Amino acid sequence: MEYTNRNNLPEPFVSFAKADPYSRGKADISVTQLIDSPRIRIMQQHHRDSLVSDVSDSIWALFGTAVHQVLESHSGADGVIVEERLFSEINGWTVSGAVDYQKIERGAVSVVDYKVTSVWSVIFGKESWEHQLNTYATLIEKEKGLKVKSLQICAILRDWNRKDAQFKPDYPALPVATVDVPLWDAQKRREYVESRVALHQEAQIGYDLEKSFPLCSAEDMWRRKDSWAVIPKGRKRALRVFDNESDAVQFHQENGKDTFIEHRKGESTRCSGNFCGVSEFCNQHKESLGEETI
Repeated sequence: MEYTNRNNLPEPFVSFAKADPYSRGKADISVTQLIDSPRIRIMQQHHRDSLVSDVSDSIWALFGTAVHQVLESHSGADGVIVEERLFSEINGWTVSGAVDYQKIERGAVSVVDYKVTSVWSVIFGKESWEHQLNTYATLIEKEKGLKVKSLQICAILRDWNRKDAQFKPDYPALPVATVDVPLWDAQKRREYVESRVALHQEAQIGYDLEKSFPLCSAEDMWRRKDSWAVIPKGRKRALRVFDNESDAVQFHQENGKDTFIEHRKGESTRCSGNFCGVSEFCNQHKESLGEETI
C-alpha cells in the first residue's frame, strides 16, 4: 500500500495511516472479512502492492481507534472483558474476531460493539451489524463455553445534529445511541458462519489455482434497484417513488398531466464511491459502467 498526503496533513496523521493497527492475528480470515465479499478480500490481497490511499482517507478510522482506546481504558468493572480476540477453527479455517466489550453475569455474556458511524446507519439499520455480532456470539459460545444472552451496538454518531434531534421524530435524541441486535438461535448462527467460510474457501481455491476472482453479489455492491419517480412539473421533489414502471404510470395517470415520470437508474453505490478500495482494478465494476476491460 502506498500513501499520499495531498492535503498536507500533519505528520501524526501520516504515521497513523501507515501504522495500520488492525491485525487478524494468526488466522485465515477475520470476522469482518468473513461477512464481506470474497471478491473484495482476494482483490485487495492481489493488488496490495498497487493500492494507493491518501492520509485523509484514514480520518474516520482515527476516530474509531480513539473511541475504542478511550472506552477500553475506562472499562474496569468486575465481569467485564474488553478487546478480546477469539480464534475458532471452522471447516478447516481459523476465524478470528476482536470483541469490544463482554459483560459476564451468571455464566451468560452480553456483547457490545462500538461503532463510530452516521445517523443514517442508526435510523435505517445495517444488516452487516447483525451478521458481525452473531458471528461473535458463535465464537464466544464455541470457544468459551458461555451462553450469549444479548447483542448491542453502541453507536457514536459523527454527524449528529442537535436541531434535527429536537424536530425530527425518528432522529436519535443523543450523539450516542444503543441499538439492540437480534440474537439468532445457535443453529442459524452456526449455519451462517459455516456457509460464509465455505464461500470464501471456494473463492480462494479459484484464485490460487487459476488467479480468478469470484463475482460480487448485488448485496456486496450495495446495489440500488431502478426506480421511477412521479414528479410535479416545475418541481424537483417527487410525489411518489416506485420500484416498477407500471405502478408509476398508473399513479401518473391518476394525478393528471401536471406530473411526469423520471426513471432513476439503479447503481452500485459501494463501487461508485470506491468503498471497497479496489474498484479501479475491478472489471465487474467497469463492465457495469459499459467500459471496456482487458
